[in-house]
This record gives sequence, C-alpha cells and structure tokens, in this order.
Amino acid sequence: MFKKLLKNIALNTAAALTVIPVLAGFAVAAYPDKPIKMMIGYAPGSSTDIVGRMIANDLSLALKQPVIVENRGGAAGSLAADAVAKSAPDGYTILFAQNGLAINVAANPRLPFNGQKDLLPVVGVAATPHILIVNNNSPAKSVADLIAMLKVDPGKLSFGSSGIGNSDHMAGELFLATTGLQAIHIPYKGGSPAATDLVGGQIDFYFAGMPVGLPLYKGDKAKALAVTGKSRFSGAPELMTMQEAGVKGYEMALWQGVFVPVGTSPSIIKELNNSILKILETPEMKERFQKAGVQVAPMNTQQFSDLYFSDIARWKVVIEKAKIKLD
Repeated sequence: MFKKLLKNIALNTAAALTVIPVLAGFAVAAYPDKPIKMMIGYAPGSSTDIVGRMIANDLSLALKQPVIVENRGGAAGSLAADAVAKSAPDGYTILFAQNGLAINVAANPRLPFNGQKDLLPVVGVAATPHILIVNNNSPAKSVADLIAMLKVDPGKLSFGSSGIGNSDHMAGELFLATTGLQAIHIPYKGGSPAATDLVGGQIDFYFAGMPVGLPLYKGDKAKALAVTGKSRFSGAPELMTMQEAGVKGYEMALWQGVFVPVGTSPSIIKELNNSILKILETPEMKERFQKAGVQVAPMNTQQFSDLYFSDIARWKVVIEKAKIKLD
C-alpha cells in the first residue's frame, strides 16, 4: 500500500510540474499583446515626426500590433519626454526623440523629469546633418555671403527653429557662437511652420532638418548654402559642409531614436531594439529614408546610450560657453 501511495504521489507531482509552465504561459502574455503608443514631442510634418512615423508604421507590422503616434509638441520636446518618463515601464508607451532631448537635459536643470535617470535609450535610427537654407530672394548665395550680411547688420537678421532648445535652434546658435556673430532667434512650434516663413521671407535663414529643408531645396523653393555634417550629404553631394564653406570647427548632426521609461524589462528593450534594427536593414526602409533626406545610422542599445550621454556632456560645455539660456 505504501509503495502504491508513493507511486501516486510521484505521478501527481509530475502532472503538476507539467501544468505549471502552461499556467505560467497564460499568466505572462507575450509582448506586445495590445497597441503601443509612440510619443513624439514635435508637430506633425517636422523632421522627427516624419522619421518617427516611418518607424512606427513598420514596427506595427513587425510586432503585429498597432503603433499609434501621438504628437505632444512644446518645450523642445520635453512635454512628450516627461509623459513617457512618468508612464508605466511596460513597453506600451515609448518616446521617439532627437538630440534636442540631450540639449534640453544639458541646459535646463528644472525639467520635470531627470533625463539621465528616468529615460533609457533603446535604439538609434538616424544621424542626419541639418541643411542651411535661405529665401530664394535672399542676396546670400553662399555661407560667406550670409556671414557678410550678418556683419553689416549685427543682431537684425533672424533665423528660425522648431522650438527653443531643439536641434535646429542649437545648430543656429552654434553657428553664431563659432563665428562670433549675432542674429534674432524666432522659435516656431515645429519645423514645417518655420520652413513656411523662411520661404515667405519672414525669417532670413534656417538650419532646417533635412526632411523639411531638402525638399524645399530640391523643389527650388529655397536656396541651400551648406550642410552641417562632417562630410557631404549623399542626398545633395553638391552642397559644401559648413567647414568647407569656411566655418572652421563647425559640425553637427540630428540624431533620432527610441527611449522607454526606466524600469522597462530588458526583454522588452531587446525586442524593440532587435525589431527596429531589422527594419532599418530592409531595402524598403533605406529607400524611404533616402527619399526623405534622412541618413540611416543604426545604433544598438549600448551605442545609442553612449551617444546620448556623451551628447549631454558636449552640449553642457557649448551652452555654458555661449551663455545660452533655455530654461
């Protein structure tokens, strides 16, 4: 009888152990099992919005769940970053941001979130130079011409941006700091309205994001004087870099990528990282990026994290040296 009892216990234990993984499978659903919200801190039609929506579209297909874009513009992208930083770390609210985030973190100690502790870089997707454009009726036909105009009327010419502290704003400020010149900064609620006023002659120059500025140049709606990268841009190789145009030491690119709240599971971060890196490898996405004037720059979690934190340190030095106030 005792042997029979032991046999029954063994059989029941084996059955129970077989059931546990099945029950565990039902208890923890595979990610994702519902729609994901991608927050973008810039207006529809801006450079970051254009790239973010391309990523969201293909990520929806890869994860077999809708990735819904929500634009929450304002405060140089900080409104969206704050919302994501304070959201549940479950992978269902993600941030698509650009280096304006690093700039804002470097410049503004009074942000409602801690950009170095509350957000985790997941994957980088692009690193694209800005394009310096002027109105078709502008007398400036080169960077040297623009510099000469700024010297004649110091502090009277104006440049636009998609918002205070954004990448295009800092591209303009870096230009002024490097050359020792002055101009009036006119911030807009996105790159598209800034570009519209540039074309209309309301502002004098604009370091536009490539997805916004390149179509204006290609469509003969604005003149392009240079690009801000270290080397010439493949989408417009005829344009000189700022350094080639005579502004020594000037170099800047607009990087973009995905962030999640601190506390997000490493498995979710890995899923997002792997999925987006695979998307960037497809010929279709490379072609779409090229048409949009975006330079693909796939970065895994470690590479993107290194870039983000080093950029914060870099901009702290530039902002303090130029005495720029963004808060």
